[in-house]
Amino acid sequence: MITRKYTLYILSALLSLFCLSSSIDVSAKKKVRKIVIDAGHGGKDPGCHGVYSFEKDITLAVAKRVGQMVDEHYKDVKVVYTRDSDVLAGGDLLTIKQSLVYRTEVANREKADLFISIHVNATPKRNSPVKGTLVLVCGPTRVDEKENAIGSHTENIDENEGLLDPSDPATQIIIAQYSQAFLTQSIVLGQKINDGFVDQGRVTEGLRQQSLQVLASSAMPGVLVEIGYLNNQDEENYLNSEVGQQEVATTLFNAIKAYKEVAEKETIQIIKEN
Repeated sequence: MITRKYTLYILSALLSLFCLSSSIDVSAKKKVRKIVIDAGHGGKDPGCHGVYSFEKDITLAVAKRVGQMVDEHYKDVKVVYTRDSDVLAGGDLLTIKQSLVYRTEVANREKADLFISIHVNATPKRNSPVKGTLVLVCGPTRVDEKENAIGSHTENIDENEGLLDPSDPATQIIIAQYSQAFLTQSIVLGQKINDGFVDQGRVTEGLRQQSLQVLASSAMPGVLVEIGYLNNQDEENYLNSEVGQQEVATTLFNAIKAYKEVAEKETIQIIKEN
C-alpha cells in the first residue's frame, strides 16, 4: 500500500527533479480537456459476480454517472467512453486480451489527459466478509512499457516543437521524466479518490501500485478503481442501489474536479539539457 507519507516523498522528489535550474525548462501539457472513462469488462466478459449481479453492469452504470457529471459541470472537457453499452470494449468479436489493448488504444488515439478504469473486486469465496475500495496506479515492473507508450504517442504531449525529437539522445530522458510525472499525477488523483471514499465512511484498502496493462500502455496519468467487493452481500446491495452508484460516482467526480484544480494551477517543468 502506498502511504500518504510515501506519496508526499514521491511528490517532493519529483518536484526537485522538475525544478533543476541548469537546464532549459519546457512546459509539459497540464490542462485536463479530455477524460477517457473505462467501464471494466462488458458483453461476453461479465467480470466477477455476486449473488444476483455482474461486475460489467455495475461498472457501466457508474461510468455513465461519472461522465454525466463531468459533462454537466465542464463544458470544455470531453468525456470518451471505452464502451457505452453491454458489449466488450471494441466489440464482442475481440478476445478479452484484445479488448484490453483496445481500451488503451482509445485513450491514446483520443489524446486523453486522464484515464480512469472502473472495476468491482471479488475474492474466491462466494460469500465473503471482505469489503472495501482500492485504487491502483501503474506498477514499477511496467515502467518500460509506460515509457514505450509515451514514446509511441509523442504527438499527444509534445506541445513544444522539437522537445521530443527521435533523433535527439536526450529524448529518452525526457520521456522518462514524463513517465515519472504521470505516476505522480496518478498518485495525486488516486489519493483524492481514496480520501473521498474515506470521507463517505467506506472501508478502503488504500492506494497501491500494480502492474496492469491498461495503465502501463496508456500515455497519460491514469488509475484503476475497485469500487467494492461484489461477493460481499452488503456491498453487492450497495453497488446495485441508486444511492450506492450515485455516491461512488460522486466520489470519482469530486476527485477529478479536485485533481483538475491542482493540476492546472502550476505547470510541470520538463528538463531539456543544453
